[in-house]
Amino acid sequence: MFTRFRRKRLSPVLRDLLQETRLSVDDFIYPLFVRGGEGIRNEVASMPGVFQMSVDEIVRECETLKELGIRSVILFGIPETKDSVGSDALCEHGIIATALRQIKKTHPDLFVVTDLCFCEYTDHGHCGILDPVLETVDNDLTLVNLGKQAVIHAKAGADMIAPSGMMDGMITAIRSALDEAGYAHIPIMSYSTKFASSWYGPFRDVAESAPSFGDRRSYQMNPANRREAILESLEDEKEGADILMVKPALAYLDIIRDIREASLLPLAVYNVSGEYSMLKMAAKAGVIDYERVMMETLLSFKRAGADIIISYHAKEAARILLELP
Repeated sequence: MFTRFRRKRLSPVLRDLLQETRLSVDDFIYPLFVRGGEGIRNEVASMPGVFQMSVDEIVRECETLKELGIRSVILFGIPETKDSVGSDALCEHGIIATALRQIKKTHPDLFVVTDLCFCEYTDHGHCGILDPVLETVDNDLTLVNLGKQAVIHAKAGADMIAPSGMMDGMITAIRSALDEAGYAHIPIMSYSTKFASSWYGPFRDVAESAPSFGDRRSYQMNPANRREAILESLEDEKEGADILMVKPALAYLDIIRDIREASLLPLAVYNVSGEYSMLKMAAKAGVIDYERVMMETLLSFKRAGADIIISYHAKEAARILLELP
């Protein structure tokens, strides 16, 4: 006996007509990792298919992305020199500012987002200036530097700023700095609910950003806290964030849905390195149909309420969506 459920599943055309959630190439932002030098394209052992690239290689990669229909990237920097305050991130000739100018010169139509943090630039690997007494990040001193960093990125051509350090008041500080410098038109996509997660391991390989001591639990969120996760994003909305974000994505689908229901702002998710590498290693072991599991995973983020997906899978997903070889 066929019920109303089975009847609607028999025809592939009707299944497509009734599909509630869809993936599009326009959903994706692709992460890029830029370092100094020339002709550098170093694959990361823990993240097959992900590379550290010099600026010239990044520019070529952007052409490939556009051919796949991917129109937005997010930049992470790997400086040649690190110090206690992340000076490279505060320099107009630093690695991100240099890459921004070249990308926008060659690809003015590409929408370029910059990750705004200090963990990649500090010799201690934490996300700001350290308080020597508390042995954690000094929140207020770091806010000043985040504002400076945001203005440098905007001057160099960033289309959107994405602060990821989870400092209290960071959206207010960055918005004020951008507005005062004449960049009131630059939107802020906040890593508004970012957990102190174990899923970030491979990222720290590619970004060379592992903390030299301790961990980031004094400023990133406790993975056990649902209500606090919602409050964090709502606070950033009050401070003026234009887009909210949940990071990681796969283990936090409930949080994505909670924030989607609590806010009308656009919502991004970061499909993080551990999630990506887990699927890659499972494919290598032959225990999953990689492409189908990847696409199902990405679809789950949209179904949970995400509007934007930052993902290392984006190029592979684009080829499937566009039916390219």
